[in-house]
Amino acid sequence: MTDPYAEDAARAHRLSRGFGRFAARWRERIRRRPWLNTVYRVLVTTLGVLVVVVGLILVPLPGPGWLIVFIGLTILGTEFHWARRLLGWLRRVLARFWERWNTWRAARRARREARGERREGGTATP
Repeated sequence: MTDPYAEDAARAHRLSRGFGRFAARWRERIRRRPWLNTVYRVLVTTLGVLVVVVGLILVPLPGPGWLIVFIGLTILGTEFHWARRLLGWLRRVLARFWERWNTWRAARRARREARGERREGGTATP
């Protein structure tokens, strides 16, 4: 099975190279000062955990709860390898879910059309 999002990921990687170089230089300056590195890591951890918790609270409510969780994991992933790995795994699971969902909907639509049903005004007519 090929990755349907490989082209999107490659495009995002190309666009982020410039910012990545800037961030790497900036992060290297922070790492040179141990006290600043500690403060930076504490701030990133606090912000990332706070965003993830807010996202998890918002999941059952209407709105972008899961999106906020992904943003929080992205923030944590800037400093922690486990967060990058978890985020990658979640992206793969979400991609598989959407692929299955779209396949199921297409099959359902095909079955409905094979039976000659059509939706009009919210009711199905034979």
